[in-house]
Amino acid sequence: MNKPHRGTIFVEDANILAHDAFAGEQYILRVHAPRCAQSAEPGSFAHIQCDPLLPLRRPLSIMRSDPRAGWVEFLYKAVGEGTRLLARRAVGETLSIMGPIGKPFQPHGDRPLALLLGGGVGIPPMVFLASMLRANPAYQPVVFMGSEAPFPFRTRPSGIMLPGMPDGVIATMPLLEDWGVPCRLTSLSGFSGCHEGYVTDLARLWLDALEGPARHRVEIFACGPHPMLEACARLAVEYHLPCQVSLEEFMACAVGGCAGCVVEVRTDQGPAMKRVCVDGPVFDAKTVF
Repeated sequence: MNKPHRGTIFVEDANILAHDAFAGEQYILRVHAPRCAQSAEPGSFAHIQCDPLLPLRRPLSIMRSDPRAGWVEFLYKAVGEGTRLLARRAVGETLSIMGPIGKPFQPHGDRPLALLLGGGVGIPPMVFLASMLRANPAYQPVVFMGSEAPFPFRTRPSGIMLPGMPDGVIATMPLLEDWGVPCRLTSLSGFSGCHEGYVTDLARLWLDALEGPARHRVEIFACGPHPMLEACARLAVEYHLPCQVSLEEFMACAVGGCAGCVVEVRTDQGPAMKRVCVDGPVFDAKTVF
């Protein structure tokens, strides 16, 4: 997971293979884009032209990729003109996509207990990262997801035990359950089987239930709204854990030319302005929060 991320951005006419709608104006889009699929890594995204009459593209995080079959999959929420136009696109149509773009998550072998925290449209990179880590027996991913909108999948009770979970907190994502990846869901919307609270609340319960030596093997990975990422950064500091976060910013060019997605990052040489699209979107949490 340490390949150079520059010089591997492709523009493809991608055929829509599946486009499924879920509650809360959420959609899962699968397209045939073999060059993107071949190079995609957890944390990378694609810049998609939502409609031929709308030239400005929209960035969508990649949720899954199959290099052999040549497809990539995205989860998105229709919230503005671009994504609402994208939601109208049908199977068999063609989309212009540019990707994969961005610096991916970089797990460290000395921290094999990977705590993955996803909130809302920050869920896709966590699914992608879980799919990669589960293929390596050296890693043990654990996933907590939070959403106030209905989850874009039908939840089911988990058969995988997790330490520290309150009674009745059993809802999981079926895909992760089938992969053998422990997962629990949280929400303030009262969904059945979900924890009433934030993903960081569940993370704290799980961390507190770990034995001391096990906690030293944990690394946090997170993607979601800024307040959630700030809370994840504080949690990492409290428990003395490394934490990588994927930022979500408005992007125009998405290839580092316009500098429209710049954020301030702390470096050894002092504050520096970094572009989320190509210098990120993944950053060390302590440098941005």
